[in-house]
Amino acid sequence: MPTLKQTHTTLFLCQLLSNLYQSIHIFRYDESLKTLYIQAGIADEIALLIYEDGSWEFVL
Repeated sequence: MPTLKQTHTTLFLCQLLSNLYQSIHIFRYDESLKTLYIQAGIADEIALLIYEDGSWEFVL
């Protein structure tokens, strides 16, 4: 299960994407890596990884 910090960061990022009119296409929790993955944008050009401690980064 995602950590509380992960859920707070995810909520913040999803709200930010929504405010910028970017659709979210994939939202997935990886149990083995314990990370959340979000893929968004008109052409799926935005990819984010959210780690257990709540930190996040763009995936290139």
